[in-house]
Amino acid sequence: MALADTERAVSNCADSGSPFSDIIELNVGGQVYVTRHKTLIAVPDSLLWNMFSKKSPKDLARDSKGRFFLDRDGFLFRYILDYLRDLNLVLPDYFPEKSRLQREADFFLLRDLAKQLSPRVSKDNSISEEIGQSDPEDGAQQSGASGGADTLRAVSVAGGTRSPSLDSKKSGYITIGYRGSYTIGRDIQTDAKFRRVARITVCGKTALAKEVFGDTLNESRDPDRPPERYTSRYYLKYNFLEQAFDKLTEVGFHMVACSSTGTCAYASNDPNEDKIWTSYTEYVFCRD
Repeated sequence: MALADTERAVSNCADSGSPFSDIIELNVGGQVYVTRHKTLIAVPDSLLWNMFSKKSPKDLARDSKGRFFLDRDGFLFRYILDYLRDLNLVLPDYFPEKSRLQREADFFLLRDLAKQLSPRVSKDNSISEEIGQSDPEDGAQQSGASGGADTLRAVSVAGGTRSPSLDSKKSGYITIGYRGSYTIGRDIQTDAKFRRVARITVCGKTALAKEVFGDTLNESRDPDRPPERYTSRYYLKYNFLEQAFDKLTEVGFHMVACSSTGTCAYASNDPNEDKIWTSYTEYVFCRD
């Protein structure tokens, strides 16, 4: 089987006259993508064009499974790859990450894409509503973005310095959940291995979750969700519960409920071996 794969890869290389196979696997920030070699070199002089046309496979970084590795935002790379397929930019109706995607386009030396993503400035030096989508609560519907911008500008003029976000006082609930495990040996005092948190999940309204956790929120399991919708598939990029609690407290949330369940199992069939305790805990936070 491995020999057949090798022969297929060599055949693909020979057909294209390139040391790279026709089908290429990428690991971008932990997200795996599979695409064609011609897609990656679609834009001359771009970073990917240089990597996959000017260099050889042995010159490029790889992960443990042999995939070419790029230490960039794996979630946003889907739009970079989509653009390379037909050189056309198509984004969801609600897309709050334009400024970050522009940064990725600059990194990959995709100048036309970066230009399309840059905020447009009118003759009176005001930024168009296109840039206003970076706020999770603002611009949920594009047709009302211009009127919303005028309203915010009027409030700023009338009331002096405006709070960082008019939406920051919206009430709501956010649930933080985690699965933790620890091992207790026969000698509890010396063998106890304390809490290990694999992943902290975030459940609640999309806009509230983004307001509280910002860039530390991983949206890869539920991308492009509108701000008024709810999700239970977000999780945090760190594993410290106290850090999540601090974030919630800073913006006015307080804990109102907590629940936990646990199970115990042996590491092996020998009852004298260490016990592994696994628990699932949820903390409910509220802002009135």
